[in-house]
Amino acid sequence: MQKRGLLLDMVLVSDPRLLCVVRAAVERLTEVTGFSPPECRSITRAVDEAVANVIRHAYGSQPDRRIDLSCKRVTATVNGEAREGLEIQLLDKGLPFDRSKLTARSLDEVKPGGLGLHFIRDSMDIMEHRQVKGVNRLRLVKYLNSDGSGQEHQGE
Repeated sequence: MQKRGLLLDMVLVSDPRLLCVVRAAVERLTEVTGFSPPECRSITRAVDEAVANVIRHAYGSQPDRRIDLSCKRVTATVNGEAREGLEIQLLDKGLPFDRSKLTARSLDEVKPGGLGLHFIRDSMDIMEHRQVKGVNRLRLVKYLNSDGSGQEHQGE
């Protein structure tokens, strides 16, 4: 049975070596969905960061835990205008989100790590996370321009 608007549905294990597979699939999907090249890179980087965070934080780097990734077309009214977009959802059964640790560090701090949330929030129009019955759900949405094309961020 096909879910309405579903474009990609994959199950992977939490092995960091599979991040390249996720990046390749998401990058190609964003291209055929109509996003601009800079937005394709930006969305791909956001999803890569999100999956890496599941592996590292939710699963404590255990390489054999399940991660579900799905991508589907969505339509929503944004500022009174119907907008088409792409919704990416990640599901895992790892440790729940620790909202106190879910704040991104300052961009002024020069040190490795901690910028994943900046990448995700900067790249996506919607970022929602919740846990229901032991399942962590991260929902990311990026809308196309009203003319159906991707929109480039300033400075890219």
